Amino acid sequence: QVQLVESGGGLVQAGGSLRLSCVASGSGFSINAMDWYRQAPGKQRELVAIISSGGSTKYEDSVKGRFTISRDNAKNTVYLQMNRLKPEDTAVYYCHAEVSIGRLTYSYWGQGTQVTVSS
Repeated sequence: QVQLVESGGGLVQAGGSLRLSCVASGSGFSINAMDWYRQAPGKQRELVAIISSGGSTKYEDSVKGRFTISRDNAKNTVYLQMNRLKPEDTAVYYCHAEVSIGRLTYSYWGQGTQVTVSS
């Protein structure tokens, strides 16, 4: 069993910054891709950023140039640095990881962390 725990959300003014962290814990696993999703009220969950096990990254268009995803494989941790935040970035942010345990691959989600950007 693998658990993902996010932290770092909060309330910030437009133009400000936040750094989200997500730590994976458990035993006997290896992490493949890790990503961040977000879900605003009344909207579908959307992919914000993804980082592969090798460090390749991709971003949703609206966050390119403002958000940076990174990971520390030794700590089983993925980060999302969010700069120049906008009110439309307000959402619950979820960490997701594709995890290999033996020959099988599993998908795990964190519990979510609220990010609120005031105008």
